[in-house]
Amino acid sequence: MPDLNRFRLKSFLDSLRELPNAADEIDVRAEPVRLADVAAILHDNPKAVLFEQAGAAGHALIGNALASRTRMAHAFGVSPRELLPEILKRLRGRPEIVEIEREHAPVQEVVAMGDDVDLTRLPINLQHGLDGGPYISAAVDFAHDQASGWTNIGLRRLMVRGRRETGIDLVAPSDLRVILLASLAEKKHLPLSIVVGSHPIDYFAATMRLPVDELGLMAQLRGAPLPVVKCLTNDLRVPADAEWVIEGYLDAAGYTEPEGPYGEFLGYYGGVKINPVFRVTAITRRKDAVFQTLTIGGSAMSSTDTAQLCALRTEVLAWRALESAVRDVRGIYAPPAAGGVYNLRVALQQRVPGEARNAIAAVFASVANVKNVFVVDPDIDIFSDEQIEWALGTRFQPERDLVVQGGFRTLPLDPSLDDDATTGSKAGFDLTWTFGASSRMEATTPVPPRYEGRRFESVRDALADGPKFFEDLMAAVDSGDGGDVVRALEDLRSEGTLTRDTERGRYALRGPAGE
Repeated sequence: MPDLNRFRLKSFLDSLRELPNAADEIDVRAEPVRLADVAAILHDNPKAVLFEQAGAAGHALIGNALASRTRMAHAFGVSPRELLPEILKRLRGRPEIVEIEREHAPVQEVVAMGDDVDLTRLPINLQHGLDGGPYISAAVDFAHDQASGWTNIGLRRLMVRGRRETGIDLVAPSDLRVILLASLAEKKHLPLSIVVGSHPIDYFAATMRLPVDELGLMAQLRGAPLPVVKCLTNDLRVPADAEWVIEGYLDAAGYTEPEGPYGEFLGYYGGVKINPVFRVTAITRRKDAVFQTLTIGGSAMSSTDTAQLCALRTEVLAWRALESAVRDVRGIYAPPAAGGVYNLRVALQQRVPGEARNAIAAVFASVANVKNVFVVDPDIDIFSDEQIEWALGTRFQPERDLVVQGGFRTLPLDPSLDDDATTGSKAGFDLTWTFGASSRMEATTPVPPRYEGRRFESVRDALADGPKFFEDLMAAVDSGDGGDVVRALEDLRSEGTLTRDTERGRYALRGPAGE
């Protein structure tokens, strides 16, 4: 039987508490806290916050657990810069799923059914001032797709409407929306189960958009067998090692009830929409379960759970598109400050002219929904805002290097769209040197002298060996301050034997012994 604690959320939180820099990563609050106060504590907070006694029932509640690339990388056991390569490697693995008997499934240790079901007793807080109500923001949904026979997994928010029902946002295009519409066409309820409180890897798996059975995808990303258990009131299988499960169905009445407003993942409110209703039939959990909330929006987007999750998903989807378009991608990064969706940086070694444009076109056409693509040479650190600004200011000519195209699929939540827009535009910024120009002196980045190379008896002997920079001459005679080299060059100049090349400014001797 798989280890049913290795990939539980609480184990991940315990591992954060054991880090040498634990105080920078997690804030543990043992005292009781009102749910009304949770949002303000989490807002723009770079740390994960564990409330050990949240709300009237005193349940444990974690927020901001995923709200940093460092913590996401820790969940995968790598450094932040190794995170994307590790994910891509795991996606090449073979998934293994193990079904667990109900009596052995920790997530079903405590069960509420029928009249005992009461969402208002859970630690669900009002997240933003104008929200339509408290939201379950960390809801990983599991549904069965009859068309493919696969399990579909997604990440959505649920607005609590009563003790046993919520709204659910299914306006934007998604696999679950397609599955629901097929069910509504047959006038049937759609069984749905919601996991709240799971390992960060599981939440990342829920954001992906790949045409596979997503239980297998979750197992691949874990890099270990995925233990699942059948729910009590429907036939769906969910991770047996999760913290909470809310079982139910999407009502066959379909799109009937107002849902929203809600502070969305791009940092602005989404308005009221007409959406389906999720009706709850059971709630199960571990005895010591930790409930979870995902932070969404704020003035520091990179300190939200959703921006970090979206950024990773964008990188994976864009990487897959680039694999068939260009040959030597050195790295990609989606800055979470833009919600992790709309801006993407690509480091590329161009092998032939035009590859930067190929990369831009490939990302435009990908399912990642990126709006602005920045392509740089490999010497630019894509994780550095300073270096990206430098490349934009010094390697970019708008008339030559800006690519703007319209008519693309877009996300309706983009607040920059016109009210009646159904498509959007995209921009590509080619911040690479013109092909072949990077070898010019004017394209060479200054660095401190290294004083490397062969040693000689004199500056004259060094120059007899061939043209050299001043740095090379200092190294050649082991000069401590360069004054001796200046004097030697002055003497050679007086003799009429010193010259310099006009391309790179190296010193040389005239005649057969030099150039």
